[in-house]
Amino acid sequence: MAPLNDEQLSQIRDERRIQIMGAALRVFARRGIIGTKMSMIAAEAGISHGLLYHYFTSKEELFTTLVQGAMEASQEAMKEVYRFPGTPLDRIRRLSEEMLDKSGALYFLLIHQARTSEGVPDKVNQLMRDYSLDTYVEELLPLFREGQERGELDAGDTEEMIASYISVLSGLMVVTADGNDDYRIPPVDRLLRMITKR
Repeated sequence: MAPLNDEQLSQIRDERRIQIMGAALRVFARRGIIGTKMSMIAAEAGISHGLLYHYFTSKEELFTTLVQGAMEASQEAMKEVYRFPGTPLDRIRRLSEEMLDKSGALYFLLIHQARTSEGVPDKVNQLMRDYSLDTYVEELLPLFREGQERGELDAGDTEEMIASYISVLSGLMVVTADGNDDYRIPPVDRLLRMITKR
């Protein structure tokens, strides 16, 4: 059997890193940083405890890496809304559908853990300040104002409307992320009634 070349080794390392990060996301989202041990992440990833340390030096580094990636992706999703076709309401509807997609549920739980758990690294606390609700409100402000000007969205305090909208969608994702059937995600059009012109 021929030895692996550098490109193949690099691909294996990248795939292993993705595998570890996926396992860590599942564990951190359920248990938070305090309730997580590196051995739990290794077991979830199906790798040895020692191998995990070849990729990440600590659970704090791994948690920070995941949170930073989640926050950057969420910021990018907010910017992406301006590339969607249609009216402001069409764009907000599509953003809502993407936010409520179950594939992102673990990321909402991770961010919730980062915002509410004790023992998070200082860098994560800084990320939470850098990506506060105000950051998202500011990003969506032009879109919502255009929707108000066109008569699609309710009049009133635009920033308050956006903050409420984001809070409701985020809260829904957190309470439904663990598969609990006590809570349901309502249809997007029902949710949009809270911001549309009556």
